[in-house]
Amino acid sequence: MRLLPFAAALSLAVGSIASAQPAPAPDFSADRFKSHVAFLADDLLEGRDTGSRGHEIGAAYVASQFLGLGLKPGGANGGWYQQVPFRASVLNGKPRFTLTGPAGEAVWDNGSEMVTGASLDAEKEDLSAPVVFAGYGAEAPQYGADDYRGLDVRGKIVAVFAGLPKGLPSEIAAHLGDTKSEVAAKHGAVGIVTLYTGEFAKARPFAAVAARAGAGRPTLDWVRKDGRAGAGGARFSATASDTAAAALFAGAPRSFADVRAEIDRGVTPKGFALKTNLRLERQSRWTTIQSPEVIGLLPGSDPKLRGEYVILMGHLDHLGMRKNGKPGEDVVYNGALDNAAGVATMLEAARAFATGREKPRRSILFIANTGEEKGLLGASYFASNPTVPVEKIAAAVDLDMPLLLYRFTDVIAFGADHSTVGEAVRRAAGEMGVGLSPDPMPEENIFVRSDHYEFVKEGVPAIMLATGWANGGGEKWKGFLRGAYHHPNDDMSQPIDWESGARFARLNYLIARQLADAPQRPLWYKGDYFGDAFAPGQPRAARPAGVH
Repeated sequence: MRLLPFAAALSLAVGSIASAQPAPAPDFSADRFKSHVAFLADDLLEGRDTGSRGHEIGAAYVASQFLGLGLKPGGANGGWYQQVPFRASVLNGKPRFTLTGPAGEAVWDNGSEMVTGASLDAEKEDLSAPVVFAGYGAEAPQYGADDYRGLDVRGKIVAVFAGLPKGLPSEIAAHLGDTKSEVAAKHGAVGIVTLYTGEFAKARPFAAVAARAGAGRPTLDWVRKDGRAGAGGARFSATASDTAAAALFAGAPRSFADVRAEIDRGVTPKGFALKTNLRLERQSRWTTIQSPEVIGLLPGSDPKLRGEYVILMGHLDHLGMRKNGKPGEDVVYNGALDNAAGVATMLEAARAFATGREKPRRSILFIANTGEEKGLLGASYFASNPTVPVEKIAAAVDLDMPLLLYRFTDVIAFGADHSTVGEAVRRAAGEMGVGLSPDPMPEENIFVRSDHYEFVKEGVPAIMLATGWANGGGEKWKGFLRGAYHHPNDDMSQPIDWESGARFARLNYLIARQLADAPQRPLWYKGDYFGDAFAPGQPRAARPAGVH
């Protein structure tokens, strides 16, 4: 905390010589942190599923905490909430695939040899189109990935392999993998079919994908002003078994087996038109729900900077309750660490800002997001429909699933290498003697799996902070991901280190303080992939040595 201005100290006592005194450091309470998690992870909230009564109770709790801290409502129409309109879609009967080509006709019910989910675009569909093979379906020429070059896929269905070529930077690879459907649609494709590499078949067998699709989970997304829902991708996405993939390539210049053998050797084959036509018939049933973003505002103190905003956020929602549980079985997905702990971190940081003697220069928005577990949907809605001008959002820090089962000594800032937000993280971590480590699990694609990613796509420098792998953290992370993660035992029975929760809150307060008080707002680095893709007109900073 900075010292009080010397002149202000002099004015307190005429004729005395008094130096400015340090403002008291904000306190971060392990007990307060625990109390937030205990409430939000209680069975009475029934797992805080998006659109559920339990989530509404959690939202009311967060709003009441904001009110008690003296924050201003930052939602829609002068309130604490921004209600997100969702469309939920479930399959109405079984979709049917019909493949025609040189080998004749094959008909498959959904889940036999091909699998798809419900549609957000049309409740009844009958779509038929030729199929084109398009490698991995990736487009990043600067990194050697240009799978649509020379292909005409307008009005057609593309068949692409799961995954991406080896050697791509992990966060760029995660983004390319996440946006395959959107890229296909940009080139005019109406559908996208995923094929299995040998590696992907071991990690995620077709039978498991088919079983998940058959579980009846709804497809969910927020509804745009034009009445459409979805991310703007191809009209349908499907996954093919090896049997279906071989049939797709029937009569083609190269067989599926030959192409997959090449891709399994690390060589990306050039795309080509196939000689088959695929038809999809499906019906979906729609319902509408709404669920709130909870938004508190702390106005900045600097007349020139208070019109800019730093966002500190964490997702409030979790997975709800397990259906068809056995008698006596725990069926509540409490989500204590994922992500009641992230919301508790935000609330403790908000308390520090609101009760501190010196208010931040920039304004701060504290947001409890909804729909993260459904695909980052609440954050996506807010980033596309912000309650403040998006160009005035200086930075965003996401608090998602801090693992508090050990005394952390380092943190991982996903996205920190793309902008000067990373430098604020380094300074704040250094102040606490905490190390800053690179992503230890790039295969998990975490960069695109939490809410900060939706702000990156709107051109806002953003990061997600996680506790690191040092001091035994690696084994704790591996154990959690194998065990309690997305299971009912992510609850208060875990040996949670509440002092580490308080420390994590302090660290995030210091990061947000750095971002809020800096004379210059954060900048994307020169030549950064995400800055160039999503913020092409913004000024840039030189990339420091050692930051890749």
